[in-house]
Amino acid sequence: MGLANEGAATNLQASMAAGIASIAESQTVTFAQYSKTVLAEDGFVFWVRSGTSQAYPGSLHYATDRNQDEDQTIGVNDVIFTSTQEITEFNSVNNQTLWIASFDADGGPIQIAFRQRGRYYEQAGVWHYSGNAVYPALQSQLINAQTDLPAQPIVSNSLPIWLSQNAKFPVYPSFLVPENVQPPYIVAHVEPGKTEALGAFPILIPPGVPESVGNPATLYDWPSSQLLRDEVRLTLYGLNNQEAIQFFVSLMEYSRDTDAFGFCNSPAIQDEKRTQSEIAAIAMKKCIQISASYYLGTADALARRYILSATVTTNL
Repeated sequence: MGLANEGAATNLQASMAAGIASIAESQTVTFAQYSKTVLAEDGFVFWVRSGTSQAYPGSLHYATDRNQDEDQTIGVNDVIFTSTQEITEFNSVNNQTLWIASFDADGGPIQIAFRQRGRYYEQAGVWHYSGNAVYPALQSQLINAQTDLPAQPIVSNSLPIWLSQNAKFPVYPSFLVPENVQPPYIVAHVEPGKTEALGAFPILIPPGVPESVGNPATLYDWPSSQLLRDEVRLTLYGLNNQEAIQFFVSLMEYSRDTDAFGFCNSPAIQDEKRTQSEIAAIAMKKCIQISASYYLGTADALARRYILSATVTTNL
């Protein structure tokens, strides 16, 4: 019986391989390796091409859906890559590495980041990988060399203030928490669209040495300051009652000692519920909502100071 099954599986795999080869017409897709780089000052993620690439045979299908939004008109390419060869690089647990496929479509070359492997049928010996082409708005996060990394902070809000509160627990920006990180840690979320000017127009100081017109480097020499207010949510994972209180006290002491930010509300530590039915338990999750006032120039200065005290994290 075992030999019969093995023979059937072999015949099925041969038939599937022949069908894919016929459809693909000997097509190969090249995957390039990118390494994750995190800017220390504000947690922005960039992927730097490492120079390593690998070509795999298979059949690539894509469907395009045009979306028209307020800030972009975009063709979303939904891609499925079918291969009789497993892409072992996708199985790596290392979350510092990303493999991106390049493909020439009708509208020009596209870059594809695969997020999922479809259901695998062992007897068929076929692997299905799906993902979307990298959106145009996010193409700036894929760069070719370390020298192309931004040399200045990206964000224009109070995020650097909260990321610097990492003396005891790591603090990550929202939506950029590393994969599978375990508590204790803290997530800082500055609510988009809620930054409010408390002062008048910003104070702008022109560059001391004007440069040639059209040189973008001149923009980095424009320090500005304005009194602002952000709505900030700090999510605490893995902290007990006393640890949360100590962290909250450290925020109050930092505010008093440095005047880097002020409290426009009276925050309270709140317990939240996050469950997982498989283990019938709830996570150690707490939240602190802060309405914070600060000077834009202070947040920028803290970001630059953070650059000097920490380096980018990369995996080249």
